[in-house]
Amino acid sequence: MMNARDGLTLGLAAPAGSAAVDWQISDRPVAYAQALAAMDARVAAIAAGQAPEQVWLLEHPPLYTAGTSADMADLVDARFPVFETGRGGQLTYHGPGQRVAYVMLDLKRRGPDLRRYVASLEEWIIRTLAAFNVRGERREDRIGVWVRRPDKGDGFEDKIAAIGIRVKQWVTLHGMALNVEPDLSHFTGIVPCGVSEQRYGVTSLVDLGIPVSMPEVDMVLQREFAALFGDQTVGSTESNSPGARTPNSASVAGR
Repeated sequence: MMNARDGLTLGLAAPAGSAAVDWQISDRPVAYAQALAAMDARVAAIAAGQAPEQVWLLEHPPLYTAGTSADMADLVDARFPVFETGRGGQLTYHGPGQRVAYVMLDLKRRGPDLRRYVASLEEWIIRTLAAFNVRGERREDRIGVWVRRPDKGDGFEDKIAAIGIRVKQWVTLHGMALNVEPDLSHFTGIVPCGVSEQRYGVTSLVDLGIPVSMPEVDMVLQREFAALFGDQTVGSTESNSPGARTPNSASVAGR
């Protein structure tokens, strides 16, 4: 299955001499509103040249988020809090066992090409999955990264990762969510990303029979990120720089 993004150049390295990307990992679930406030502040600081770029790996408590294209009719059972968010895409679920990566990069310096950026995020996920012998694939007509499930039937596929981004003054917000070992029944409260066909479901690494820990996934994510976007430094999650929301923003539908 060919995809229009397959032919794009992948990777968006920073110019020579740029500061390393600040790599943060939270060791306990982070409240969604708290994460949004910290991300907004950090992005404003990056845009002002007052802080380095950042990738923040975290988990959220169980919740649903509605992107800019969300159809609230897809909210089947609001068993968890629902948050409206400025990222692209539709309804999705976040919760423990899912690795969320908030990616805050300055595309003015790296290259103001949103299609290439989204394709590079997809490639980051695909390469990470490949390290665990899972073949992730792009789909032109469906958002996220998918795995084929011939064990379920002909043409069956499950989504294992979602992507939804926003940009403010060419600095990126939000990012991707990779299912490591979430409670998959929590996805039944929504029509995930508006995909309702029975042959398209949701899966995780553990659901696929890959007994992997979150630190193992994080290690591969760091390695594959460096190959596509450049080196990073490891720090704590307490270094989010304060700042104000910037006026110019846009959202890009999840892939």
